Amino acid sequence: MVILGLNYYFHDSTACIVVDGKLIAAIEEERLNRDKHTRLFPQKAIDRCLKIAGIDYKDIDYIAISIKPTHNLAKKIGYLLRNLNIFKTFLNHEFVHAFNKQKAFWNWYRYQYKTKNGGPKVHLIPHHYSHAPGSFFVSPYKEAALLGIDGSGEWATTWLGYGKGNEIKCLGETFFPHSLGSFYESITQYCGFRTTYDEGKTMGLAPMGDSKVFYDEVSKMVRVDKNGQLQFNLSYFNFQNMHWQRLSPKFYKKFGPGRKRGEDFQKHHRDMAAAFQRVLEDRVLEICDILYEKTQTDYLVLSGGVSLNSVMNGRIVRESKFKDVYVMPAAGDNGTALGAAYYLYNGILSKERNFVHIDPYVGTEYSNEEIEIALKGAKLKYQYHEDICEKAASLLQKGKIIGWFQGRMEIGPRALGSRSILANPAFPNMKDKINAEVKFREAYRPFAPSAIVEAKDDFFDLEVEAPFMLKVCNVLPEKQSVIPAVTHVDGSARLQTVGKELHPRYYEVIEQLGNKTGVPVVLNTSFNIQGEPVVESPKDAIRCFFSTGLDDLVIGNFHITKN
Repeated sequence: MVILGLNYYFHDSTACIVVDGKLIAAIEEERLNRDKHTRLFPQKAIDRCLKIAGIDYKDIDYIAISIKPTHNLAKKIGYLLRNLNIFKTFLNHEFVHAFNKQKAFWNWYRYQYKTKNGGPKVHLIPHHYSHAPGSFFVSPYKEAALLGIDGSGEWATTWLGYGKGNEIKCLGETFFPHSLGSFYESITQYCGFRTTYDEGKTMGLAPMGDSKVFYDEVSKMVRVDKNGQLQFNLSYFNFQNMHWQRLSPKFYKKFGPGRKRGEDFQKHHRDMAAAFQRVLEDRVLEICDILYEKTQTDYLVLSGGVSLNSVMNGRIVRESKFKDVYVMPAAGDNGTALGAAYYLYNGILSKERNFVHIDPYVGTEYSNEEIEIALKGAKLKYQYHEDICEKAASLLQKGKIIGWFQGRMEIGPRALGSRSILANPAFPNMKDKINAEVKFREAYRPFAPSAIVEAKDDFFDLEVEAPFMLKVCNVLPEKQSVIPAVTHVDGSARLQTVGKELHPRYYEVIEQLGNKTGVPVVLNTSFNIQGEPVVESPKDAIRCFFSTGLDDLVIGNFHITKN
């Protein structure tokens, strides 16, 4: 049985192929069309996934799409009737947009299959079922509490549930405009960043401020009722009117002017980011407590765009009653392509669960032969190394910043050792150097550490593993001066734990650096510059290498310098 999973409705268009319950390939369209967070139909991603799987369009049995536009339609119309002043915007967003997206899909379908009825059966999966239940079906848990949090998907903004085996039970939903995703987008805009794009910048800025300054006032804006549903004081916001300006005049009068893009951060910007971050964490912890009482399970599956807030995830691990949390590596809308496919396979078709998504390396892989063709085409001098990990570790030991391109591309927004920029975290000035000369981004933004799993407890206070870099923990006080380049201003780090069986070559380069320096930890950031997608091909890697301050490129078994 072959299922094509698709997300193309909002942002981060993605395709995946599932064969007999096993994930064969999953690729974000942005990696191929080079348009970050692209909303275009994932034609390139579909073709690449089929190529990796070695199958054709005619082999697809089902198509699962992570949206069902008619879901919660009565609630949408009811909201419109109570807010007729937004009629035109609402109509465009909820109906015209939906019609155009559906039209584009069916045009594509007819082109591929020459008919609307003769090809694979199409299933429209509700957005939040593609998030939380879809993630549950690929989690390592047979039983878990389920929580999806995002801006809005078919009018729902949070989704609480319970999963056991193949059975899913919805325990409650909150509907727009009461949205933690929109809440966090608002402060992102206030801080001068792009919404649904730069929320990670807001999360990184928050530790630079004092959450106590505005916490009491921000805390009053949102509460959680006894059923885990959200209630907002909307007088401070404008997103409920579907306006691009997400905050109301009352907000600016109360808290001061927002930052314009390119301006310096003022103290009240940093303090507001800190307060919003803290309130987000506190409210989600409240929901987790309620969800635990409702389910009495040991584990939580967390999904949706808000679940990419790794600081929040770290607090859930440390402070909630759940033993551990599973967050899919592509936990935002990109991952709904996978979630839709698995909700169809395990939930609707009731097939036995036979796959756990612990391997994020599900994209394209390039052989040494293909890499060498690209290097020769670019007229580059290069050296082949049989032990490329030892060579890379030696470069890192000397303080070189390297582009690291190995194996199958990872899925999701975090570079996890296949398309990464690596450096030695022991150099105190390394963070500033990479931000200024390589990534061309804000100086305050931190970088993440990757550590071999055996060294986790020697450097970090995280009790569970974090293979997808989605759980922030604290660096042990005595180690903060040892790895200063990956220790944030508040002593935290967004850790990735690396196991030998999952990515042997990445594990080995970290291990060999540890053998040379005594510190089996590397600084790891995505192989791209700000505003561009992570590199996908050798050509992308070469271009990024020569347009940044990278010292060396290690690609396959080849080493390239700029000298």
